[in-house]
Order: sequence, then C-alpha cells, then structure tokens
Amino acid sequence: KPFFVNVAFFATHAKDSDKRQYIPQNKSLSMYVSDTIPNPVTNTDESFARLPHFFSERNEGRTRWRWRYETPEKQQHMMKNYYRMATEVDTACGAILKELERQGELNNTLIIFTTDNGNFHAEHGLADKWYPHQESIRVPLIIKDPRMAHDKIGTLNDEFTLNIDLAPTILSAAGIAPLEKMMGRDMSVLYRDMVDRNKETTLRMGQVGGTEGPVREGRKMSSLPVERSTQPWRSEFFYEHPVISHKGYIPASEALVRKDYKYFYWPDFGVEQLFDMKADPLEDYDILKRKTPGGNFNMSAVHEAKLKEMRERFWELKRLIQDTNISVIL
Repeated sequence: KPFFVNVAFFATHAKDSDKRQYIPQNKSLSMYVSDTIPNPVTNTDESFARLPHFFSERNEGRTRWRWRYETPEKQQHMMKNYYRMATEVDTACGAILKELERQGELNNTLIIFTTDNGNFHAEHGLADKWYPHQESIRVPLIIKDPRMAHDKIGTLNDEFTLNIDLAPTILSAAGIAPLEKMMGRDMSVLYRDMVDRNKETTLRMGQVGGTEGPVREGRKMSSLPVERSTQPWRSEFFYEHPVISHKGYIPASEALVRKDYKYFYWPDFGVEQLFDMKADPLEDYDILKRKTPGGNFNMSAVHEAKLKEMRERFWELKRLIQDTNISVIL
C-alpha cells in the first residue's frame, strides 16, 4: 500500500528561552567528552568588523553568538551538545530505516533527509541563521531512491538544489505532475538514467495530454514536459530572507548565488557586497571594500564587469519571481 511519512525533529534546534541553548538527552552526555571541536577561522572580532556597518552588537546573530560562543569554553560546551543532538537525530533515522527494512519496504521507498536552514556556529562572529553566507544557506541533502542509477549510488553531487525542489521531486515519485505555479524541479533527473526518465515522461504525457502551459526560465519562454527535465540544471539561484522585527535586529537580505561569485543585497540599507567564492570561500573579504596599499577603494576591471553583470541579473530574477502573472521554473 502506498504511504507518505514526514518526520520532523526539534533537534538540533536551540531552546531560545533557556540559557543552556542546546539540550541533549541525558544518555547522550557521555559522547564527545574527550573531543575538541574546531573553532571556525572566521570566529574573530576582525571578521565581525568586516560585516556591513549595520551589524552592531545588538544584531540578534551577534547576541546569540554571545550566548553560545563568546569564550572558547562556551564554544566547546555548546558545540558538543549540538553534536550530541545531531547524533540523536541520526539514531532515530536509523531506527526508521531499520523498520522499513523489517517490513521489506526499504528498497521500495524514496527517502529524503534534509533540513530547513543552515547555522552559524560562530563564523563571522555570529550565531543562528538568516543571512546569505554559506554557513546559513547550505543544508544537508541525502537521497535514497530505488530508481537511482547504479553508478550514482553513494556518490556526491554539487549541483544547486533548493527547498522548492522537494515538492516536485516527491510528486514526481508519486506519478503526479507538479502544480504550474511550483518553481522547483524534480531532483531525480540528477541521479536517474536517461532511459528510465524518458520512459516515465512518455507515460505521464500520455496520461495528462502532453505539456504544461508556457513556462518562463530566466530569459526564455518554453513549453516543458511534465517532468521539467528538458532544461539544463540551474547554475545560479536567487535567495531572499525578510526582515524580522526591525532592521537593527535581523535585517532583510537577498543574494544572487553562483559557484564562482556571490552578490549580496541588503534592501533595508541599499548595501551591496560581492564575494569571489573561489579565492575567498569563507566570504570574509568583500570585493567592494578592498583597498589599495594607499587606503583607496579599488576594483579590477574584471570585478567591475562582474558586479555590473550580477547586479543586473539579480534584479532581473527578483522582478521575474515577483511577477505573479507567469509561471517560473528556477
């Protein structure tokens, strides 16, 4: 009998109202006692000072950094409890997999493990999430799928996948076409054989009558088959997070994310940032604030061109996503 199960854990979330923050089960407290958790390279006052000017000591990310990571002792204590909670989640997931195996359904079930956000663990002198840095926006994603091509099992894939891909992926596995307004894609195209995918697409087109209506992707209009697999996988994405409470507490942030560069925009302040992700993967040195030995701001012609191109593409994507009259595939 077909089934769908969604399991969500409170761990590894902190309990904001409790000064202990991360509270593992008592039986987990013996874990990691003798381990030393690495301190992030950017957990320095200098890195915090390199954030935009509106990141004050009253910023909520900084406040929570003081709660959790202000001293080496705090950092070790908090991170060990965090990893204890993560291990508890791992144990619970293991129990679910074992029960699926007992029922003979393990190899007949699509399993997706992911989370809703990343976390600063003292990087940039911050804690928690909310901002466009890698620590905040990257999340784990593990997929076990009986349709997976044999040569893809146990491998890593570094393509950009987004939370908006979850619904189309699950619907596709159930043989249901995504709703027209869904912006995401079926992630199984990244790990299934083309022959297998073509068989399924042909079957579905026969069931639903061919293609969806017009769908816009970036600058081009096209009619996509139900599986939305005819277009190359995304090489960039638009990120956004709203202001919470007020801009001094948690300011709104937006970004255009690519593998080589990342463009930040802070709409409450009209501030831009640009990071070279190859040369500066820790996002510690904003290209727009680099100075010459004489103290003047200076950008190379390459970076000036990159800023102009990414700024234009950022606003193009932002307008496209906010246009409710069209369907957008990202």
